[in-house]
Amino acid sequence: MTQAFDIVILGGGTGGYIAAVRAAQLGKSVAVVERSKLGGTCLHRGCIPSKALLRSAELYADMLESEQYGIETASVQLNFTKVQARKLGIVEQLYKGVQYLMSKHKIQVFYGNGRIIGPSIFSPRSGSVSVEQEDGDIITLVPDKLIIATGSRPKQLPGLKQDGQSIISSDEALELEALPESMIIVGGGVIGVEWASMLCDFGVKVTVVEFASRLLPTEDADISREMERALKKRGVQVLTDAKVLPEAVRAEAGQVTVQVERKGERQQLQAEKVMVCVGRQANVEGIGIESTDIQLEQGAIRVNEFMQTSESHIYAIGDVNGGLQLAHVAGHEGIVAVEHACGLKPHSFGAHQVPRCTYSRPEAASIGWTQQQAADRGHEVKVGRFPFSALGKALVNGDAGGFVKVIADKQTNDILGVHMIGAHVTDYISEAALAQLLDATPWEVGQTIHPHPTLSEALGEAMLAVDGRAIGI
Repeated sequence: MTQAFDIVILGGGTGGYIAAVRAAQLGKSVAVVERSKLGGTCLHRGCIPSKALLRSAELYADMLESEQYGIETASVQLNFTKVQARKLGIVEQLYKGVQYLMSKHKIQVFYGNGRIIGPSIFSPRSGSVSVEQEDGDIITLVPDKLIIATGSRPKQLPGLKQDGQSIISSDEALELEALPESMIIVGGGVIGVEWASMLCDFGVKVTVVEFASRLLPTEDADISREMERALKKRGVQVLTDAKVLPEAVRAEAGQVTVQVERKGERQQLQAEKVMVCVGRQANVEGIGIESTDIQLEQGAIRVNEFMQTSESHIYAIGDVNGGLQLAHVAGHEGIVAVEHACGLKPHSFGAHQVPRCTYSRPEAASIGWTQQQAADRGHEVKVGRFPFSALGKALVNGDAGGFVKVIADKQTNDILGVHMIGAHVTDYISEAALAQLLDATPWEVGQTIHPHPTLSEALGEAMLAVDGRAIGI
């Protein structure tokens, strides 16, 4: 059986279903091929379930410290079964919402393993998709344009075998039925830091092992230092410049022993479980890329600014194309790809225009270049910085740690980067993103009236601080 569509999307994750909706809005016939559940990693194994757990952990930690607010409780107990049930309820509600979107926009969803096929009797060019459905039937979808949105999966540390029990990835961690007493987290990037914060708040003894010289190595160095300080203050052990020796990892008697090499010396660690968080790799295997002229680069699909592959009628969006592995990036790339495929002129974007968020406690959020990156690009920079400790709202909330840092060009006054660490900073990094998009200057953002008392005042003050005009300090 064959069916023809204007656009077929291989993968129904965030990028895939957003692309599908946009294509339907433009009047195109659309099909989505999904081997599991619509919503993909973000909804089922990433953003949403992890943030649900983080919220429970944050609330639990707040309740344990409620006396500082004048609220005395006889006892606070954690029911992790209910924590997981709440997470599942949120995921299920959003999953139904995605299914509704497909129905509302008359998008056909084909469940099964999709594979791109080369030129055949169905089409003179590659890009048709053969879908093997659960019942064994095979259907061939013939699109005018194909969008690959197959996402990514957790990377494994070479030589370290994950058994899904003692040595796990974030996927297995999300399904834990009970909290371990201790956890070693290998990797101090965004995922590792979020899990370290969450587990610490849940009362787990946590050790983070990071190969680089600092946590969150892609963020500004000042943010990294503050994050490490905050986590250590809460009891997290942080080992940077540390290399895990996979051949020396042993799991037995309910404990995992790990050896790390640090500053030329070996150190032995032990915990109930080890979680490997060393990044994610694109899902390019088993989808038929070898049947096309698509080019790979460092294990991901190479694309241009409009998400086109080396075959102009085939696009690739999200984690599979090697860009920033963020759900909001995948969604925006999906819109760019669809609009370009439909003959429109979408606004392309660069990595420096993408907000980045870490949902730990404290949160971190940033956009643009770090101070070091700006200097490396030849900019003479000026820096403004403002602490949350100077804000009434932060003191009222009982969490006044962290700061906002703004980096601007001395000559042009362009905003080069904004970096935040503190409570709820992920909720207002978008103002900095808008400022960058509109090419605003620090003075213009500083002149914007920020309501008092709010945490957003820190951004306005940091912008003014670039030229020594901050009022609050």
